[in-house]
Amino acid sequence: MIRKIIEINQEKCNGCGLCAAACHEGAIAMIEGKATLIRDDYCDGLGDCLPTCPTGAIQFVEREALPYDEAAVKKNMAAKGHGCSCPGTQPQLFRPKENPQVPVAGQVQSQLRQWPVQIQLAPVQAPYFDGANLLIAADCTAYAYGDFHSKFMKNKVTLIGCPKLDHVEYAQKLQQIIMQNDIKSVTVVRMQVPCCGGMEMAIKTALQNSGKFLPWQVVTISTQGEILEG
Repeated sequence: MIRKIIEINQEKCNGCGLCAAACHEGAIAMIEGKATLIRDDYCDGLGDCLPTCPTGAIQFVEREALPYDEAAVKKNMAAKGHGCSCPGTQPQLFRPKENPQVPVAGQVQSQLRQWPVQIQLAPVQAPYFDGANLLIAADCTAYAYGDFHSKFMKNKVTLIGCPKLDHVEYAQKLQQIIMQNDIKSVTVVRMQVPCCGGMEMAIKTALQNSGKFLPWQVVTISTQGEILEG
């Protein structure tokens, strides 16, 4: 039958294994350091693995494939000691847009809408980027500003990083994310310390090189947790 199924580009795969962990059906295995679709009938076509891939090596295709076999999946997962393939029993690296958590009295509800959040690990293209208001935040800002979740993360897709510790150039990755997705706006939250200037410069460069004209703003947090700008 012709159906939607994943396809893995072996050249783009970096062997991180995140997709294999995210696949609740055990359809993906790491073989010789590369992610591999081991059986068509294990893949349900829902794509939980897609947003976890940091290199964009996984995509949907429509081709001749065996139909999804839930009984075979359960048997395979039971043999591996996982019991069943229900999403609640396996590691989930992707959180849906609608957060189902019920806040406990005195506990702040998380506003995180997707996973992963590190710029280096985030995929270049993912469903949760479509129509998203993007938050690019320096790591320390969430610790310095106490109400970070409700003030900045609510209704946004969050990506975090530290230009001083990561020793990478974020601009190219952010440019690809902006170019390949329907991003609606960008908010940058940085600390007042000089090294955070690299975060602001990266998004400026990414926006300029993307050729897109998006509304964006920069918010600066002091080391005492106060908003200085924005």
